[in-house]
Amino acid sequence: MFSQEQMQELLAFESNGKGVISVYLDTDSAFQSVEAIKLTARGLLKEVQPLYDEEAQTIERYLDLGYDWSKPGLALFCGKGGDYFRAYPSPVAFRNRVRQGARPYVKPLAHFLDHYAHFGVILVDRTRALFLKYHLGDLQATDSFTGEEVRTLKDGGGSSAVGRRGGGGASGPGGAKHEDQVALRNLRQSAAAAQTFFNAQPIRRLFLGGTSETLAQFRELLPKQLQSCLAGSFPMDIDTPEMEVRRRALELLREVNAEREGKLVERLMTLHAMGSTAVLGLDDTLQAVSDKRVESLIISDGFRAHGYLHEPSGYVVANLTLSPLAEAELSEVEDVVDEAVAQTVAQSGHVEVIADNPALDEAGRIGAILRY
Repeated sequence: MFSQEQMQELLAFESNGKGVISVYLDTDSAFQSVEAIKLTARGLLKEVQPLYDEEAQTIERYLDLGYDWSKPGLALFCGKGGDYFRAYPSPVAFRNRVRQGARPYVKPLAHFLDHYAHFGVILVDRTRALFLKYHLGDLQATDSFTGEEVRTLKDGGGSSAVGRRGGGGASGPGGAKHEDQVALRNLRQSAAAAQTFFNAQPIRRLFLGGTSETLAQFRELLPKQLQSCLAGSFPMDIDTPEMEVRRRALELLREVNAEREGKLVERLMTLHAMGSTAVLGLDDTLQAVSDKRVESLIISDGFRAHGYLHEPSGYVVANLTLSPLAEAELSEVEDVVDEAVAQTVAQSGHVEVIADNPALDEAGRIGAILRY
């Protein structure tokens, strides 16, 4: 599983002058054949050959002999004639792309780390609950709770399990009330068990699965800490296979993140209009990155720009006329936006890569919310 430590290791890469190639692949073999994926990869690698011929061969050998094709996404980094090689499988597919530069291209991984970190799912019915903790799309921990069987009182004081087929099961006076009380007690205990589980497995977002009636009751019983993490719910039986639960949760997570991204861009625009802690456009944003003032760097997906870097200080600039440094002090870089991402991550800032947002595109495709 990819980690923040591995991100920092990528950012610390020092080339031998030629640089490194970065390849992101959609390797979901459920929708395309492995051979088709390899063909796509070879097509991408042709874009950086012959300069990176040895690196391209290293990647092709890995795809032929080393990758197990168990994950739908794959990020690859190779430099120094193939001596430097890193492969990071992902439970989330990437958009196919290749980049070459002085350091690894990390924007998609920064987006991945931000969007898919630490989320939980609770599946619940009137008797049981299942708790699942995910990080970056991988299941990390699970636990369950089973309460008292919900039984319907019959005339004469007997009982039958709710949902049992065959004779009996009609409730006598007070029967429905009794089963509702048992179910409510189970839900209350499930909520307490959820709190214990997620106290040990912290999450940023939480999704609930079950029937609408059960979820309405259960939601109110959750502690406020978990209620504050609630991001959505979906109809699902508690015995649904985990792979389907994960698929549905990731689908909802993408919807939630798209909504959050829209609000983030609105906040960026509002702060900028107020003359407050925000900048828009490439030049002002790069200056904020150089000044180490960026809290959240916000970029349109696919945005690239030629520019310059002063490696000792991390100063980045696209327009040389704005630089206080002499051109001889700066290194030319193919993608100064990616350099800005690297500097922001190194400064413990957040990076948001946002697709299909016309307002951000019209404002220059890049901006930042500032610390001060």
